[in-house]
Amino acid sequence: MKRRPDDLVVFLGPSLPAAEARRIAPCTVLPPARQGDVWRALSLKPRALVLVDGVFEAQPSVWHHELLAAMEAGVAVFGGGSMGALRAAELSAHGMVGVGRIFGWYRDGVAVDDSEVALLHADAEHGWRPLTVPLVNVRHAAERALNARVLKRSGAQALVEAAAGVFYQERTWTRIREAVEPAWTRPVRDAWDTWFAGGVEDLKRLDAIECVRTGAEFVNRAAPMQPGVRRNPSSLVRRRRLLEDVTRVGSRTVGSGRVMEVLRGAPDAAAWAEAGLRRALLAGWARSLGLAATEEEIAAEEAAWWQERKVRASRREAFLASNGLDGLELRRLCEARALERLALMHASRLLPDGPSWDEALAAEARLGGQWEQAARALAEADDVSGEGE
Repeated sequence: MKRRPDDLVVFLGPSLPAAEARRIAPCTVLPPARQGDVWRALSLKPRALVLVDGVFEAQPSVWHHELLAAMEAGVAVFGGGSMGALRAAELSAHGMVGVGRIFGWYRDGVAVDDSEVALLHADAEHGWRPLTVPLVNVRHAAERALNARVLKRSGAQALVEAAAGVFYQERTWTRIREAVEPAWTRPVRDAWDTWFAGGVEDLKRLDAIECVRTGAEFVNRAAPMQPGVRRNPSSLVRRRRLLEDVTRVGSRTVGSGRVMEVLRGAPDAAAWAEAGLRRALLAGWARSLGLAATEEEIAAEEAAWWQERKVRASRREAFLASNGLDGLELRRLCEARALERLALMHASRLLPDGPSWDEALAAEARLGGQWEQAARALAEADDVSGEGE
């Protein structure tokens, strides 16, 4: 199978330059993830997604729901280094794969606060260059100095505590050194300065490299994509995705929120919405009563839907994408159609003294005027028949 760069999508910023990630493996590198970015990235049809860097504080952070949606779609999701380590620790029980020491610290409770990975950095134009030092890098340096016998345990702890006391946007090695000075003796300070002059490792960078390599190794194995555990996100999440997602039309993308604006203004908007609500309500009611559509019933609905669309098999993937759908979401909608049909078929038994098919047919025909048309046609036919006798 030919590899596409989009098979591996990586969210990167200050932890690792994009060019270095591309040297590790062919990949599509996106900026630090914001809320909605993972949903949008799914339009690229990746096999694996690597989350390293993500925004926080100034903008909404990437949602857990987005990562769960990616895994449900069969995309392998890896996290490490920064925001990815946080989300992986929170979602490891749901299938997200954590990579690196920082992830391990969050998983094991060594690091607790989100701010441990926070740092001030330059913007995209300047390559997201780090301007301050994240606390996890200080923690790593303290461990290395302890192992090198430059610091004793108390001195290493003092270094971490001093760094934690400096606001992350001001936390440079110079400020950290000033903050810890009262806690260290002169010999400790001299030993640290000598050792530090040899350079300290950037743990976030090391974990980011490991995370990209792990994602690339997964893609290289070319294992078949397997849909993950089915999720039932809340209405809030579903509405948010409608606004945040994108629809791919050929090589272009269109914001789903913009599509919704056009649809809301369409002459048939009310009819479309009512039909969708009717189906959702009937399907939800059917589920609440214990009804379930079989695989055969869902497959029949999907086959009928494709027959209605008259789309060739070779164009179906692109057709789904241009409708803001994938195979998983189409199946979900066809399941709702099957449940709607089940509810209608069993209407007379779903309620005490429930309505029959004939009653429903008569009621709708009377409201729509079709009853009058049929009755008039029959009356006129009777007149003609009477005249011929």
